[in-house]
Order: sequence, then structure tokens, then C-alpha cells
Amino acid sequence: MRGFLQADVATAASAYMAWWELAGVDCATVEEPVDWLRPIVSAQPAISPTPNPPSEKPATLEAFLSWIAHDPAQPERRWAGAPILPQGNAQASLMVITDMPDPADMAAGMLFSDRAGKLFDAMLTAIGLSRGDIYLASLLLSRPPGGMVEASDLNAAADRVRTLVSLASPRRLLILGDRTIRTLLPDHDGRPVQDTEGVQGLRYLNQDGGTVSAVATFHPRLLLGQPAAKAECWRTLQCLIEEKRP
Repeated sequence: MRGFLQADVATAASAYMAWWELAGVDCATVEEPVDWLRPIVSAQPAISPTPNPPSEKPATLEAFLSWIAHDPAQPERRWAGAPILPQGNAQASLMVITDMPDPADMAAGMLFSDRAGKLFDAMLTAIGLSRGDIYLASLLLSRPPGGMVEASDLNAAADRVRTLVSLASPRRLLILGDRTIRTLLPDHDGRPVQDTEGVQGLRYLNQDGGTVSAVATFHPRLLLGQPAAKAECWRTLQCLIEEKRP
């Protein structure tokens, strides 16, 4: 008789536990409520990665050029094609800055090749200069896919160019193209100037350690498509002719 009672109790207990399991209670409970949806906290404290300290820019022009050519953190490392470093006479009194190489420039390994290059050479000749008389650089050392640039990359390039200007120490800058003007020559309200504004007078570029006067005008690639803008471009270039006079 006693064995039958024990069997009945065991059966009842199993049925009771099965009922609670079907109801969703599959573990022991406590008197205090438990937030079962809270995130699981690891027993080991999370270790925050130590950020890499920003690399200091080189203090000489030679070291700076080597840095931008080989530093893996430069934005151009993500794009195809070898970077085109500043070219020409690093001691020149006039430094010319454009936005980025054109597709033909990437193939040639030099800035202002092809038709835009011929027009650029004509612009220099008009003010009594040649490529050997200037220092030529671009904001971006190679061409991003589709010519589209992220704002962070453009800001990094602008900061890099300001250091380059400081190390090269030109007397004056010639800044070419809307994108270059917008990036390097913001107006007094903090808004970038347009090409049509940039050709109307002398500007100043804030660079590491001071300022340098700058003249801004249209990019040769725009002049190829809009010849009517050449007259306004010529008026701007005359400022550089006057600079050469005693």
C-alpha cells in the first residue's frame, strides 16, 4: 500500500513540474522580482582600447614630403593609383594649389597634363612664368573614386596643405578651382567663398605659423568648358604680374 502511495506522489510531482514548465517557469524563483531582459554583464571588465596618439607633422619640408608619401594614415592610401607629390621649385615665391589630379594626371604621374595642362602652361606664360618658376601642389595627392571626397578627408587634406605652405614659405599663393577655394579660403562669416568671389581680390590663407596672401581663380578644366571666363581669370592673374614689379 505504501509503495502505491509513493508512486502516486511521484507521479503527481512530475505532473506538477511539467505544468509549471509549460507555463514558462523553467528555473528556480526568488521573492524579489528579476529583470530577465537585462544585458548579461561579463565577469571580466571591458578593456577600452588605447587610442593611438596623433602623429606629429615633420618639421622640415623634406621630411614632410616623405611623410605624406608613406604614412599609411593618409586618405590617399585607400584609393587606387600612386600619389602625386608637390612638384617644381620648392623655393619658388609663387605656390600654385589645385584640388586633385585629373584622370589624365594619374596616368601621367604629374599634375596638369593633357589639355588642362596646356592651358595652365599658357596661364603661366601670360604672367612671365613657367613650371620651373613655381611650386605646384594639390589638396589631394591622388584621385578618389568618381572624384568624390568625404568631408573628413578634405579637412585632413586642407590641414596638410597649410603645413606644406608653412614649410615651403612662398610669398604668394595661386589657388585654382571652386573646391580648393571653398576648402582653403573661408570668408569672414565662416562660409566658403565661391570662384566668382575668389577672383575679385586678394585673400589670405591661415597656415601654420602665420598667413600668406593668396589669389584665387578658375581651374583650367572649367575654362576649357567656359571660355568666357578667361577674361575674368586674366584680370586675376594680373595681380601676380604686379607682384613681380619693383
